[in-house]
Amino acid sequence: MSEVTLYLANEDAMVALGTRLAEETRGHGILFLEGDLGAGKTTLSRGIIRGLGHAGSVKSPTFTLVEPYEIGDVRAFHFDLYRLVDPEELEYLGIRDYLEDDALCLIEWPCKGAGFLPKPDLTITISPHGSGRSLRLLPQGARGESWCAALALEFK
Repeated sequence: MSEVTLYLANEDAMVALGTRLAEETRGHGILFLEGDLGAGKTTLSRGIIRGLGHAGSVKSPTFTLVEPYEIGDVRAFHFDLYRLVDPEELEYLGIRDYLEDDALCLIEWPCKGAGFLPKPDLTITISPHGSGRSLRLLPQGARGESWCAALALEFK
């Protein structure tokens, strides 16, 4: 198994995929979310975080850089690095602390943190496709491979 491409018709399908990703990850791992502004990265993140059991709002961390979520035993962190000026700022943010203990880290705009971020388990690139979205899932290790295999069966 390697790269998987999924086509999602609308926002509801994106949230449903996020819910399934939450189930597959069980609240652990590193996911890079790539795509242009408005592609659906935050919508996918919202689906994942709600899929983990969070009942409150899930806002984009565009200005705060990171939004933490404590959901039972699960710790999830939603990063949006779009406004990061220099990847070195991640050191001041304490990026290593967030990555400890195998928490779930959803990282939008990972290219802005190049050199300071570890290799992800899975990179998801979202692109417009007709009225919906095309998602390219690229596993970067065994965990990402198993997630992709499960999702490919369900969302093909």
